[in-house]
Amino acid sequence: MKRINERKNRKWKRSFVILLLFNVVVLLVILSLIFWPVREVKMPSTTEVNPDQSSEFIIRTTKKNLNDLVNAYIEQLLKNTKHHYEIILGDDVLLLGELPVFSSTVPLTVHFEPLVQDNGDVILKQKSISIGFLELPNKKIMEYMKKYLPVPKWVVIDPKNEEIYVAVTDMDVKSNFHVSVDTIDLEANNIALKLKVPYETLGIETVKMKD
Repeated sequence: MKRINERKNRKWKRSFVILLLFNVVVLLVILSLIFWPVREVKMPSTTEVNPDQSSEFIIRTTKKNLNDLVNAYIEQLLKNTKHHYEIILGDDVLLLGELPVFSSTVPLTVHFEPLVQDNGDVILKQKSISIGFLELPNKKIMEYMKKYLPVPKWVVIDPKNEEIYVAVTDMDVKSNFHVSVDTIDLEANNIALKLKVPYETLGIETVKMKD
């Protein structure tokens, strides 16, 4: 009887020790999960703002649409003045207007060939020019044009080279868009403009990611 009781006591003690060890192991695992050092994850910094980002679009139009736009601009430019001229886009660029000569005015007719530059500006190269029935050198007529013909600040009449430089990229556009010319093929009625839209104009904030 005594031996039986001793066996039961040893068995109970062994069970108690095993249970205690199990609980200790579980507790250690839980504590290790709680206090184990977490790997540091670097998040990209978004503090460096890039204000120069933009999107560029190609806008294709026709001679008629561009013609209407150009002449609407000219009409506004000549408002409240005594000057008059217009642009007609056909197989080339035709300028029709009037110039003051000897206290009168004479009709002006100039044909230009449009040449698109790499930067998106346009040079109108003179092909033929006449001022009424007067026989004057082409450069002299263009000097009269430069002196008397009102043009925007971004248009430069160059009598020496017998051409007009149209700095389209310097146009003041209220929307802050940037306009340049991509293609002008008048015979094929193929005209394409580039429109660059800065993200800042649309209130879009862009950022550069840093490691």
